[in-house]
Amino acid sequence: MSLGAAEEESSKEIQLPADIDWKMLDKSKFFFLGAALFSGVSAALYPVVVLKTRQQVAQAQLSCFKTAFSVVKYEGIRGLYRGFGTSLMGTIPARALYMAALEVTKSNVGTATVRLGVPEPTATALASAAAGLSAAVAAQLVWTPVDVVSQRLMVQSGSCKYLNGIDAFRRILKTDGPKGLYRGFGFSILTYAPSNALWWASYSITQRLVWSGYGCYLSKNGEERSEDAIKTLRPNSKTVMAVQGVSAAMAGGISALITTPLDTIKTRLQVLDGDENGRRGPTVAQTVRNLVREGGWMACYRGLGPRWASMSMSATTMITTYEFLKRLSTKSQESWAP
Repeated sequence: MSLGAAEEESSKEIQLPADIDWKMLDKSKFFFLGAALFSGVSAALYPVVVLKTRQQVAQAQLSCFKTAFSVVKYEGIRGLYRGFGTSLMGTIPARALYMAALEVTKSNVGTATVRLGVPEPTATALASAAAGLSAAVAAQLVWTPVDVVSQRLMVQSGSCKYLNGIDAFRRILKTDGPKGLYRGFGFSILTYAPSNALWWASYSITQRLVWSGYGCYLSKNGEERSEDAIKTLRPNSKTVMAVQGVSAAMAGGISALITTPLDTIKTRLQVLDGDENGRRGPTVAQTVRNLVREGGWMACYRGLGPRWASMSMSATTMITTYEFLKRLSTKSQESWAP
């Protein structure tokens, strides 16, 4: 996640902690602590996901605040956590797959590209993009069925159609078969795989830009020393986390802006049912036509505000939590050094 050993700007060098790769991690501690930390993050951000989903399936355009007010007024605070139990059950295995695929791919691709003579900044961006792509595909194998069930629970109100996540799972399976649980899987891959690749590549690039533009100023409280007329800045851990958080938020905003139309279409495909006579739900083309008929092409950007906020906040909390998790899970040097 870090920039490597150093980042230069004119006569100044910002020396950052070395990156922690897959072989340095205590895997059992990594997955156990990761499940606990990311469950907490999911709980904190879940209401924003509910609001985004409600906006995307609504027939008319409503602001985020009106949607939130309506949910709390008619359903109480619990309405903001509809489907959370189901979502949490899927988050743990999905995150485990995500983290394993991410770290293994990034380590292997990064090493291979550097050996091929690719410059380190480019190699880092390529490895990050490849890691994000593989991690998203791996996680969606678990996450798509969970997403389908939890989103159905998110949008129901008043007289509930489903009693709970298990009931929703059973009835979707009965009505549509296994394909019903993987409705929108292809579109999920089209949404999340490029989004993750874009996010991780953007994060790598924006982190370098932030350090090159503001790193010296943010690191003014770090230890400075002069060596061979080059001033080396050693940013403290708070500064490193601040830069990681800002870079992650910027990358999340870029990713949300580009991929929201795909996410809106995917959400509608997963939420809108076929009828009781077994007629299939809407196709991708029908979903797009319905959105355009309801509000023009800008209807594809419904939920952009909550999604932008969710992805930016999630990215910031995720990357700082993830880096903290990796530091906690690092094995002693003697156990991984060659």
